[in-house]
Amino acid sequence: MIRRALALLLTALVLGTAAAPAQAATYRYWSFWDRDGSKWTYATVGPSVSVPSDGDVQGFRFTVSEDSAQAAQPRGEQTFGTICARTPERDGHKRVALVLDFGTAKDAPSGETPPRLRTVCAQVPEDATTAEALAEVAKPLRYDSNALLCAIDGYPTAGCGEELGKTKGKDAGKSQSKSTNDSDNSPSLGLWAGAAGVAALGAAALWQSRRRRND
Repeated sequence: MIRRALALLLTALVLGTAAAPAQAATYRYWSFWDRDGSKWTYATVGPSVSVPSDGDVQGFRFTVSEDSAQAAQPRGEQTFGTICARTPERDGHKRVALVLDFGTAKDAPSGETPPRLRTVCAQVPEDATTAEALAEVAKPLRYDSNALLCAIDGYPTAGCGEELGKTKGKDAGKSQSKSTNDSDNSPSLGLWAGAAGVAALGAAALWQSRRRRND
């Protein structure tokens, strides 16, 4: 009878673990993009490290997403020619076209209204980073202690890359699997507790069986 109870508990543990939906956190943040022709690609380095060339188009989009694969791209199809048409060339400087997309009302923090999308042409020294170009045309900027860009042109007024919650489903599992060091990838307390319960019940069954043989 004890063996039967042990089997039932083990089955329940396995089924319960398999049925638990994966979860992945979503964040509200400024995403950073490069444009090649008509295609936006998520930037591989941050704006404080990126050093654009004269004629480059870069974009920022305020968004809510789990990761870069799901982040919303800057809207609009403006080109360098249209954005910097009224900015003449200057020796020792470069022109960088910036698309600043403040996102939608759905993505905005509570009580805030996103400004309208705008494009600007930053003319900066040839060795300037994207962050320096952004500072020329979109102050005030706000960063956190880890140099994460929190606000452009004062938007939003508070918050910085905050976690908004967790979503469930098979896609969330993909996001979870990105880092094996993430605490969310560790076995849950419930799983360990269940395993301990199975081990304890198994030990009890073994002890009971030996006792009967000895009797």
